[in-house]
Amino acid sequence: MTRIPPTVKSLELSSNALVVLKKRYLKRDEKGEVVESPEELFWRVATAVASADGKFDPSADVDDVATRFYNMMATLKFLPNSPTLMNAGRRLGQLSACFVLPVEDSIESIFEAVKHTAIIHKSGGGTGFSFSRIRPENDKVLSTQGISSGPLSFMTVFDVATETIKQGGTRRGANMGILRVDHPDIEKFITCKKDPEKFNNFNISVAITDSFMEALEKDADWDLVNPRTLERVKRVGAKKLFDMIVESAWETGEPGLIFLDTINRGNPTPREGEIEATNPCGEQPLLPYESCNLGSINLSKMVKTPAPDVNAFNNVGDFLARAIDFSELRETIWEAVHFLDNVIEINRYPLTEIESKTRANRKIGLGIMGFADALIKLKVRYDTGIAEKIAGEIMSFIQSESKAASAHLGEKRGNFPNYSGSVYDNPETPFMRNATTTTIAPTGTISIIAGCSSGIEPLFAVSYERHVLDGQKLIEINPQFEQVAKQRGFASEELFKKISEKSSIRDIEEIPRDVRDIFVTAHDISPEWHIRIQAAFQKYTDNAVSKTINFPFTATVEDVRKAYIMAYELGCKGITIYRDRSRAKQVLTPLKRDKYPLVEPRPRPERTVGVTERITTGCGKLYVTINSDEYGICEVFAQMGKAGGCAYSQIEATSRLISLALRSGVKVEYIVKQLMGIRCPSPVWHNGQLVVSCSDAIAKVINNYAKTGITPVLSEMGACPECGAAIEHEGGCIVCRSCGFTRCG
Repeated sequence: MTRIPPTVKSLELSSNALVVLKKRYLKRDEKGEVVESPEELFWRVATAVASADGKFDPSADVDDVATRFYNMMATLKFLPNSPTLMNAGRRLGQLSACFVLPVEDSIESIFEAVKHTAIIHKSGGGTGFSFSRIRPENDKVLSTQGISSGPLSFMTVFDVATETIKQGGTRRGANMGILRVDHPDIEKFITCKKDPEKFNNFNISVAITDSFMEALEKDADWDLVNPRTLERVKRVGAKKLFDMIVESAWETGEPGLIFLDTINRGNPTPREGEIEATNPCGEQPLLPYESCNLGSINLSKMVKTPAPDVNAFNNVGDFLARAIDFSELRETIWEAVHFLDNVIEINRYPLTEIESKTRANRKIGLGIMGFADALIKLKVRYDTGIAEKIAGEIMSFIQSESKAASAHLGEKRGNFPNYSGSVYDNPETPFMRNATTTTIAPTGTISIIAGCSSGIEPLFAVSYERHVLDGQKLIEINPQFEQVAKQRGFASEELFKKISEKSSIRDIEEIPRDVRDIFVTAHDISPEWHIRIQAAFQKYTDNAVSKTINFPFTATVEDVRKAYIMAYELGCKGITIYRDRSRAKQVLTPLKRDKYPLVEPRPRPERTVGVTERITTGCGKLYVTINSDEYGICEVFAQMGKAGGCAYSQIEATSRLISLALRSGVKVEYIVKQLMGIRCPSPVWHNGQLVVSCSDAIAKVINNYAKTGITPVLSEMGACPECGAAIEHEGGCIVCRSCGFTRCG
């Protein structure tokens, strides 16, 4: 049995953390039986990572280093990214989560990248690509006198290859596909994920430049340029192109944006080239063949108990000095930087090119998790100016101390090889071990292990159902909320069950108002505040920040447009949005058909609100009434100006079936898609639109109504493809807090 130091007697792991560790992290024998305890896992990782110290100093006390690393993980103050937890001290030994591969404009380069993608995914990593160098569709191929099929056709090859690779049963492949906003195929790229059957292994982002944003502000035309010839192919309105982006994002959640010039202004090694791509969740911009090792500090462990009253202080700095254990935080930062630098040494890289680039720049990405939990302990609401200032103050401290720790390592071990010509190559920073030190990553399953909120995200839910063996369900309640509920005397099983059925507690009157104000969830927070918190962290982060900007289904296209522009203006390096229910199809895709549950429509409410619209059809004037309840559109009625006849009965039947589908949770856009375009012999024009049948008219009214953002729809989080529990959308990825499934790690 592996020796474990006696410093930490036992781990304080939740039952959910134990489930996730057993399912995805602990070693198994040839029969698939778990042969490792959580304590042994942490010691395995600690000893493997500490062994690097012996390379730099043969007299180093490696056991002491391992014990410190073990304590840092076992107390859940810091955890590295999933590949390190899974593979350190094991045969595979691939410890990085993030990779970027180059894709040049040749068949040889493209399929070399496909091969490298397969190797990386097999080892447990995710990959990002810029497809911007590939010549556009229908361009000349001089070597064969043929024509190019364009970047989207080659993205399909990567997508299929990713689907084929099953990463040892523990992690699934994930990709980021990026195309510059001036590529001739950008319009097809923007809408490529509207078909829910395509590119399910890709997140996609448009690479936006400063010059495009200037053209957008001036409502000017924009050049689309062939990357092969550097010649203009055509001009489009910048506003028209941006409208396509935001409308697609409103409909599907994608594409996201990466702000290319903002990223490269922060490129620490400009001599090594421009950054063109990021990892799958967008928080790690990398040069071709670079990788990065990530880890997160659990900020909730750094709050002093009991925390002082924020209202007793004149400024946030004084409050934090009393509320946060900065001595403990500093020690953890230095230890974590040491840990992550060691990971670079012991890592078994999947490709020699990746090893060379990674060692040359030695990028690490230290971030945080448990931010929402920390705010709750501090009794500070997430969507407030105080929380925004706390984010900036704490991340500024982490940035400063991580740089000091890296400089200390640089003095002892040597600077990163590409230090010359880097942003650190000056008298103020003569030593620097790592080209970057900070990243805010989506913490996915490691935050489940740590028992804290994910990354810098707000709580996704105060309570939820966890699926366990034999179809049983257990109600999981946020530990801090449960403690407050018991202390304040309003705890009950009935209340906890009621909360688990909702995404928010804001309207549950049994809960005191001050408690509801602190335990806000992602659905309670406006997109503006999501972005403000992201920007506050980005200001003091080397790389980028993973953050989902949540929108209710009622959000309009204009709301998304404002968010994208706001993110750029506040200095974010990218933005990912998720409008409630806009990706339900993709989330459910992996489920087998025989596992789809039969559903019953929710009952018609006693009171609804709605509108009636008159539209001209070939059969006469059609009056379409759309009613909504608290969950969304719940029914549609339609009547002709004249009663009776076959047309009248068919319209009534259509309306009843639409209403049934809506109350059963079918997405509005799928109903519209089925009805739109059905033709009859008597098409007519109505307000500039061709109405080709009564069914088409009903679809047009529903579509226009939904796009105004007037109507809410069922607040549905999507289902985990493995256990069926609710999933969370986080930084362009998904994670199930019930079983630990994640699409991106």
